Amino acid sequence: MSYTVGRVAGFAGVTVRTLHHYDDIGLLTPSERSHAGHRRYNDADLDRLQQILFYRELGFPLDEVAVLLDDPDADPRAHLRRQHELLTARIEKLRKMAAAVENAMEARTMGINLTPEEKFEVFGDKDPEQYAEEAEERWGGTEAYAESQRRAATYTKEDWKRVQAEVDDWQERYTALIAAGGQPAGEAAMDLAEEHRRHIGTWYFEVPYEMHRCFGEMYVADERFKAYYDSMRPGLAEHLRDAILANAERHTS
Repeated sequence: MSYTVGRVAGFAGVTVRTLHHYDDIGLLTPSERSHAGHRRYNDADLDRLQQILFYRELGFPLDEVAVLLDDPDADPRAHLRRQHELLTARIEKLRKMAAAVENAMEARTMGINLTPEEKFEVFGDKDPEQYAEEAEERWGGTEAYAESQRRAATYTKEDWKRVQAEVDDWQERYTALIAAGGQPAGEAAMDLAEEHRRHIGTWYFEVPYEMHRCFGEMYVADERFKAYYDSMRPGLAEHLRDAILANAERHTS
């Protein structure tokens, strides 16, 4: 059995453009062509694509992936064992990083020299110190937390009002997008996901796409974050997660 490039893209969660690129550089050349010259992928091609995506997710450059997969002495089972070990370690590390930076951002109390009245004025009914102690106890030693502290210590009340205004504006536009039937993989949703990533990078710490993917998964898996986003509109947490994944794919493929 063979599959069209569109079906393979759907199976793998990548874009057709990505598969074309892999073919162009010789990383994944489909085994067959239709009479019209269209790409057709067989099961062996899908196995290779799975290996490519594993290694890419682990941060290997595509040229190194090609070398690894084309090694005639490589045992496919050894590939899988190695990838499983690397992925397990990466998942645990990123899970901790994502929780650390998100909790640090939610705390919003590092270096904020505001009176109680000013905090209420800036953050409304949200308590900026709600998760501060937990965040510092669990993640105070991370670089992301330290960077967030350094930046936050320089912000004035007007800076925090700008932060909150940007958040409110983004929320309004995202809920309107969902109300209008916008899909997570659509340009508008991906643009808002990118805006979300850049907002964190502007005010708190840099967020690579791989880390942003972890944030998206956490927005659904962590009840507190899911409740926060779903309070804007039911289903928004999962919609945002999918938009973040699609946006990351768009920028890293």
